[in-house]
Amino acid sequence: MSRTGTPAPVTVIGLGPMGRAMGTTLIQAGHPVTVWNRTPGRADDLISAGAALAPTPADAIAASGLTIISLTDYQAMYDILAPVVDDERRPAALGGKVLVNLSSDTPDASRRAAAWAAEHGGSFITGGVMVPAPAIGSRGAYVFYSGPEDVFDMHEPVLRVIGEPKYLGGDPGLAQLFYQAHLDVFLTALSSLLHATALVTAAGVPAADFLPGVLTTLTGIPAMIGDGAQLAQQLEVGEYPGDLSTALMMGATADHIVRTSETFGVDVALPKAVKSHYDRAIAAGYSTKNWTALYEVIKADS
Repeated sequence: MSRTGTPAPVTVIGLGPMGRAMGTTLIQAGHPVTVWNRTPGRADDLISAGAALAPTPADAIAASGLTIISLTDYQAMYDILAPVVDDERRPAALGGKVLVNLSSDTPDASRRAAAWAAEHGGSFITGGVMVPAPAIGSRGAYVFYSGPEDVFDMHEPVLRVIGEPKYLGGDPGLAQLFYQAHLDVFLTALSSLLHATALVTAAGVPAADFLPGVLTTLTGIPAMIGDGAQLAQQLEVGEYPGDLSTALMMGATADHIVRTSETFGVDVALPKAVKSHYDRAIAAGYSTKNWTALYEVIKADS
C-alpha cells in the first residue's frame, strides 16, 4: 500500500527464487507489478498471476516509481541499468525514481551505488533480506534497510509486504553490513553443522542418529550467552571474567576437534581456523579469561 492507501505500482528486476517470491507476494497484496529478467521465461508464473512483463529494463524502470532489484550482486545491476541511464533517447531515466537493491554485496558497494543513483537523479535504498525465498511475506520475515529516511518512510508500506522492515539509518552501507554480519554467523554455523556430521559419519554413525540431537546445541546458545546485551557490554569494555569456559579450556577442546578430524580424514580447515583464535588469544595472555576474550584477536586493530 502507498501512504494514500492505494496499492502502489512496483517493478521487480531479477526473477530468481527471491525475486519471484517478492513479485508473487506483492501481487497477492494488490500491487500492480511489472517485472523484467534476462531470461523472460522465469516471469511466466508471475504473468499468469497478473504481473506485466516489461520488454526492456528501461520500460521496467519507467513503469513504477519504485523498483526492487534482486540480483546476484551490484555489478549485475550496473550491467542492466547502466545502458538505460546512458541512453540519450531516454534522458533522466532514473529521475525521481527509487531503487531498492536487495542484492548481496559489500557496504562500500552500496555506498557507491547510492552515489551513482544520485548522479542520475534517482534515490537509492539498500536492503538485506534475512529469510529464504519461501518465507517472504510470512510472519517472522524481516529485511534490513538503510538510506535516506524520507525515501524509506515513503515506501515503507510497500516494503512491509515483503517482510518487517528494520531501518538502520541514513548510511547506505549499514543494511549491507548487518546483512553480511548476520550471514557470517549463519554460514559459519551451516559449515560447522556439516563438518560435525562428516566427523560422526566417518566413524560409522548414521547422520540420522546425530543431526536431530546436535541441533539443540545451536538452539541452546542463547541460554549460554543470554540476549546478547551483557555480552555486548563486556566486549565494549574489554571485560572477560574467567570463572567459566576459559580460553585455555575451550582451546584444548578446539585442539581435540582438529586431531579427531585428522584421525578420520575429515577436512580440517574450519576447526583449524577456530583453533587459531584460541591459540592467538592464549599467546596474547588471555588463557585464564573467558572464551569471549577471543574478540581481542579477531577485531580490527584500533
